[in-house]
Amino acid sequence: MFPLYDSSPRTRFPIINYLIIALNIYVFYLQLTASSFERFTTQYAFIPGEFTFYNPESYLYILSSIFLHGGLFHIASNLWFLHIFGDNVEDRLGHLQYLLFYLGGGIVATLAQYAVDPGNMIPVVGASGAISAVSGAYFVLFRHSKIKSLVVLGIFLTTANLPVWFFLGYWFVLQLVSGVGSFDVMSSTEGGVAFFAHIGGFVFGWLAAHLLPQNKPANDII
Repeated sequence: MFPLYDSSPRTRFPIINYLIIALNIYVFYLQLTASSFERFTTQYAFIPGEFTFYNPESYLYILSSIFLHGGLFHIASNLWFLHIFGDNVEDRLGHLQYLLFYLGGGIVATLAQYAVDPGNMIPVVGASGAISAVSGAYFVLFRHSKIKSLVVLGIFLTTANLPVWFFLGYWFVLQLVSGVGSFDVMSSTEGGVAFFAHIGGFVFGWLAAHLLPQNKPANDII
């Protein structure tokens, strides 16, 4: 399933969400134009095995890593999800609170991946942990929304209006199952998907949506 658009309107221009998207694109441009894509990425990525809780510099790499991506499909899919869900969450939380929430979600998501595999020396990059936090908040704040989705049925493609609880609920269960399955390949020399960053980010967003004050009452469309 791939989201095309959602049914929930917004009342304010999502300036922070668009700036975050633009910053991600700019950083990816820097990666592409660097003398070595891999060296540039590794230099600013979060490497679990090098993280030290008592070293402030370690946290800077967490922040820089959530604006890096491993390839065109990686950044395109991440930013599309952010475009679909981020504008509504920003509308509900407010601009500044949304920015802090997004960065906080990225940090928590990265530390969740670190917690399950702290010795791994493979660089962790990508905005998907922070975007998972946004998705977790959307799950709570826009629980009656519908997601127009592209659905693959064997060799056929179709579209469907899916309840957000089904779309994001299915996605979260898939991350849980894949995360458990990834234990066998952790600490290997090959990279993979940071499923526990997705899980940690989503749980953070779900909890934060219950605790953070919102700037306007619910106005979901059923």
